[in-house]
Amino acid sequence: MARATRAGGVGWAFILWATVLGTCLTACREPPPLVGAEGRLRLSLSRLDFPPAYPGGVREAEVRVLNAGRAPLDVTWTSVEAPFSLVDALPARVGASEVPVRLRFSPQAQGTYEARLIGTASDGGRAELVLAGEARPTPECQAVVCASAVFDPVSERCVETRLPDGTGCDPGNACLSMATCQQGRCRGLERPCDDANACTTDVCHALDGCRAVPAPPCPGAGACQVGTCDSKLGCGLADAPDGTFCGTERGCDAADVCVEGACARRNLPDGFVCAAASPCQAEGRCRGPVCERPAAVSLEPDWILDAAVRGVNLHDLLVGPEGDVTLAGFYASALLDAAAPVPMLSGDAARRCMLWNDRLLCMDLPEDGTVSLVERYTGAPRWTFNLSRARPDIAQRTTSLFLARLAVMAPDRLAALFEAYPAGLNRETLCRMYFLVVLDAYGQMVSAQELSDPLLSECNHPHPFGVVSDALGDLYVSFSQTVNVGAPLQAGAPSLMMAFSSDGVPRWRKSQSHRAGELAVVDGLLFQERAAQALLTADGSVAASIPQQFGRLVATRGRLVPSAPGTTVNPNDGGSLPMATQLKGFELPSLNPVWTYSVRSGQQLTTKELRLASWPDAPGRPPRTLVLTTATNGNNDQLLVGVGMSDGAEAFQCRLDYSALTTPQLMELAPGALVLMDGANTCGECDPPFAYSQARFQRFPMPGLLPAKEPWPGTFGGPGHDHHEGADH
Repeated sequence: MARATRAGGVGWAFILWATVLGTCLTACREPPPLVGAEGRLRLSLSRLDFPPAYPGGVREAEVRVLNAGRAPLDVTWTSVEAPFSLVDALPARVGASEVPVRLRFSPQAQGTYEARLIGTASDGGRAELVLAGEARPTPECQAVVCASAVFDPVSERCVETRLPDGTGCDPGNACLSMATCQQGRCRGLERPCDDANACTTDVCHALDGCRAVPAPPCPGAGACQVGTCDSKLGCGLADAPDGTFCGTERGCDAADVCVEGACARRNLPDGFVCAAASPCQAEGRCRGPVCERPAAVSLEPDWILDAAVRGVNLHDLLVGPEGDVTLAGFYASALLDAAAPVPMLSGDAARRCMLWNDRLLCMDLPEDGTVSLVERYTGAPRWTFNLSRARPDIAQRTTSLFLARLAVMAPDRLAALFEAYPAGLNRETLCRMYFLVVLDAYGQMVSAQELSDPLLSECNHPHPFGVVSDALGDLYVSFSQTVNVGAPLQAGAPSLMMAFSSDGVPRWRKSQSHRAGELAVVDGLLFQERAAQALLTADGSVAASIPQQFGRLVATRGRLVPSAPGTTVNPNDGGSLPMATQLKGFELPSLNPVWTYSVRSGQQLTTKELRLASWPDAPGRPPRTLVLTTATNGNNDQLLVGVGMSDGAEAFQCRLDYSALTTPQLMELAPGALVLMDGANTCGECDPPFAYSQARFQRFPMPGLLPAKEPWPGTFGGPGHDHHEGADH
């Protein structure tokens, strides 16, 4: 019984094993593929669009190969057609994990390309990938002078190669001849100019060539010997006009005057000119012992333009050497010779213009980075430079490339500082990129570079709030963050000062705790609007200081006058500021105080804006250099005040006959006239100043008043706000 039972158990076990084995053989065998089945092979993309490239360039991208099932798949792939290629090998067997595969697009010619990559799996499934790419035309790079430039499709940058020394070049300056490249810079021989007249100074104009200008006055000898000039013999001496004051006594009953070339004390006759005229008061003449003068008169404008009446944004003022007036505004067309009977629109938007080589240099409407040199009276372009076209590599890395500031460095050197949004960011971003380009007189690139610094990398709209150049052509730029959004831009702290050579080579940089502002430079000293310390231009170290901010200072070679504390150019700040009653003069370079001028009782200085003027203070004597400012009295009369730069003595006060809209916000001098702006209603100590404002402009005739022959440092300093220290003064 027991033996039978064991035998029966073995039989049943055999039957069970056979049944399981049969089932496994049936179930574990791969079923035949179904017609039309998708299969388990997958790709992470059905179409792979490579970023645009340039012929010779390379773009890479990745796709992932997937298996939707559990069992491995064997895969056969089609070949990849040029200009597409594989970086990684395609998998012949795909298991449970994803397989990343990198592919490459490397076109050799311009055009659009498309190819297909197909994988066929062992289960009969297929996966298809479309490869697509575009090869753009190779950009043409404009080289700087004395270099060749080609576009590198791999780095996508313009690569410059210095031309060999001795290669002929265009110096971009009509005053240089036989120019050749020397160590990457175009150097030439100075062109001689001689008109054979000893009474003129022969000069060469960078654009127009040789010209002659009146020579400086010949020196005199003592009070009663004046300098003369003969065109053949040159300088000599002659007796000063009889009656020229020569000593300390000036009364009509006793005066030190020149008589036949010698100084003598005389009782002056009736009718003798005993006091010089002012812009608003005729000269004084002796009548007995009294020097009588007619009453002063108010100065009335002979030309007024109110931009608000015209409904246009105009808030920037430029006066040319012949008295032509150019007005401009934030993204508004410049109005050429606005005081002429028939002004002319420039036809192009210009946020800011300045004078350079007797032409207008204008920052054009943004988007592509353009600056133009145009004729002052017609607006006809002499040349136009476009950074987007000259440097396509910069253009593709940026959006809305436009000009931030311009600075004259020399007759054949111009600094153009371009601002841009980084590519891929919209216009709401506060990130910025800056490119410094140096141009010659013909608009050719001397150098081009991106500026970099941790301060500039912060996305708080860093901005150049001050630019200036010195007599050597070296450039100084002051950056700060911007504390507001939208123009005009207000500077925050800290600030960054950067110094460059006349060819754009970096020299030094300095971080500072105060806000950036406008800059001025005189004889190796650098002054910042919102600072009280003068820096050495050589290395940025502190040279000297004064007990107040410099503000919008003016200077001669021997004197410096900062803005009076308490004055402003912002229309809404006056009520909160202390009363300003004093101007102070400081000696250069020590910055020791040398004089203090106080306004009369009941008067108050009104504006930070200062100007230097030349005024014929005494008959027969050289003109006197004055600092001009404005004031009001207890009757709210508007006053023009002239103070001697050398001694702080008041030369005149004249009433300006107009009803003020704001404090005077800009002043510029024309030959024999003062042009004044007021009425702007946005920030004047921001950048661009008074953006979007519609200001009022007035011209007051003042025969004999001339712009001073001095350096013009300070905000809006001199002809065209160029802030450039002239090497010939």
